[in-house]
Amino acid sequence: MTLLHRVRSAVQRLGIDIARYPATWSGPQLVQLMGQFGIDLVIDTGAHCGGYGTILRRSGYQGRIVSFEPLSGPRAELRRLAASDPAWTVLPYALGERTGTIVMNVAGNAGASSSVLPMLERHSQAAPHAGYTGEQTAEIRRLDDLWEQIVVPGERVFLKMDVQGYEAHVLRGAGAHAADCLGIQTETSFVPLYEGGLLFNEALNLLQSDLGLTPMSVIPGFTDPQSGQMLQCDVVFFRAREAAHV
Repeated sequence: MTLLHRVRSAVQRLGIDIARYPATWSGPQLVQLMGQFGIDLVIDTGAHCGGYGTILRRSGYQGRIVSFEPLSGPRAELRRLAASDPAWTVLPYALGERTGTIVMNVAGNAGASSSVLPMLERHSQAAPHAGYTGEQTAEIRRLDDLWEQIVVPGERVFLKMDVQGYEAHVLRGAGAHAADCLGIQTETSFVPLYEGGLLFNEALNLLQSDLGLTPMSVIPGFTDPQSGQMLQCDVVFFRAREAAHV
């Protein structure tokens, strides 16, 4: 038994699981979809320690990645990970609908569940280890203010959002450039987990009806270990008519 398996077995007795990020996710399937749409820039919002970018690389994605991580601890690990990859850029901002500073609530699970929004009891009951342990002031920017700095004209853009309920704020901050994203992956919740957070039906309405995107994949996410109820998932959307003929 490996060290990871021994540790995992020990913490599972406490109702906690350890898995590669994100659990049960098929990175190759996502990269296959990206290939169909000619994606050559991934904007990775809420990058944490770089797990998402790592899986993209391991699954064969060779385009540029621009990762945003506002918390200093995870960002230091992210920078170390991206340092040897010339096509991977790290920026120290949260994304939202204004420019300035913002107070981030830092979660106890190495910051993975950190959010601008208050965590609700439903979340903390299902994952006590993810409860908030402190606060950190971070810089926040609008994506439309940064767009010309990070996007090369002609690039086909995929926006990934893992911002713990703050997704609608990120999209509002993208302004008209939200329509320039050929694909979007968003984490969303089936039940309220963060105060004012975007829920599953709201995400579908926003991305399908308002932005004209088509859902193409659902990635299972955070599940209550006591009840077995899935509380979060990721949904991957693309502009169906924009598939690259390559």
